[in-house]
Amino acid sequence: MDKVLDIKYEKHRLKNGLEVILHKDNSLPILSVNIWYRVGSANEVKGKTGLAHLFEHMMFQGSKNVPKEMHFKYIQEAGGTLNGSTSFDRTNYYETLPSNSLELALWLESDRMGFLLDTLDEAKLENQREVVMNERRQRYDNQPYGRAWEILFSNLFPENHPYHCPTIGWMKDIESYSLDDVRNFFKRYYSPNNASIVIAGDIDYEATFDLVKKYFDEIPSFDGKPEIIVPKSELKESKIIEQEDNVQFPRIYLMWKSDKLYAEDDAKLDFLANALSGSKNTRLYKKLIFDNHLALEAFAFQYSIQKDGVFVISATARPDVSLDTLKEIILSEIDKIIGEGITPFELEKSKNTIISDYIYSLQNISSLADQLNNYNMTLGEPNSFRFDLDRYNKLEIEEVKEATKKYLSKPFVELRIVPKK
Repeated sequence: MDKVLDIKYEKHRLKNGLEVILHKDNSLPILSVNIWYRVGSANEVKGKTGLAHLFEHMMFQGSKNVPKEMHFKYIQEAGGTLNGSTSFDRTNYYETLPSNSLELALWLESDRMGFLLDTLDEAKLENQREVVMNERRQRYDNQPYGRAWEILFSNLFPENHPYHCPTIGWMKDIESYSLDDVRNFFKRYYSPNNASIVIAGDIDYEATFDLVKKYFDEIPSFDGKPEIIVPKSELKESKIIEQEDNVQFPRIYLMWKSDKLYAEDDAKLDFLANALSGSKNTRLYKKLIFDNHLALEAFAFQYSIQKDGVFVISATARPDVSLDTLKEIILSEIDKIIGEGITPFELEKSKNTIISDYIYSLQNISSLADQLNNYNMTLGEPNSFRFDLDRYNKLEIEEVKEATKKYLSKPFVELRIVPKK
């Protein structure tokens, strides 16, 4: 396993600040090009939320030398796949394609990094504003339980916290973007010195780096990225929020503030989540679904973010079962773990599940490239695979117990989504 987790790579930095990470794997004639920009919804300001997500769309609308929508067409005609995503902390664009099309991918990515503003106009902004507003309606406002996460985060974190607002943005903010807002946001964040590119797969190190320099070296960098301020925030007492929605079954969410990504207690809380709902014979599944037939579904997870973290438990009630009943059982199981800890079987099972899922994910070259970028941005070392997995290998029962008490004995946000009357 040590050999599997020791991922060889080369790392370079161009004169404009762009970080370049190369990993060679010539077993198949494919490769993945993966770019992370260090910008997400955490970088936005009050009144202008959702700009990072807007650019996830705008970056596919054409640049100086690439017509609108042709980024998709060129990659797909070359036999590749592509997409992008936005989170609180980063925006990601990636292509997986045959290795003989590497230069095509680099040309496309460099053109929108260096020359997007040349073609950005009111028509494109208005078009993508409508797309994002419709996405918000479909995935959040008109989706059953769709607003749950933004309600939870905006109540757990204060208004001046970078994770208070949803990644997609508030609707009134999306409606208010001006062309200057969009241009200034791009100049501040979509710069070579605020990005890293990973190229992983069937490559030659020297030839690939020469191509990267050819396409990216002359792109100028911008300055002026503001520092993110994270205020200290703790709930003084638990909050209970009830939201009516077009749903058939009531659902309860409990959210606690927890530890951030790769911090001391992050992995311990992953183990806790796995013991609660990682498979069909875990605590919440047995108590709520199989043994007592009280819930349709139940899940728990540790959501680790760069500046903070949250721990979430949710359950959807069966007909004629009250959310109070589900809450009582959930909190009872947490109290048992605080008092007794998890069992040796649960510890071993969690280790096996997490390790096997992790190793399996690395077989996909696109996932591997994304992890290299994640580790580079978050930890400063692309080859952090062994470090990451060792966090789980070395954990003991008492550590999971202590982490449960440390975080889940504190006040939390409780959201109840119930059918409209």
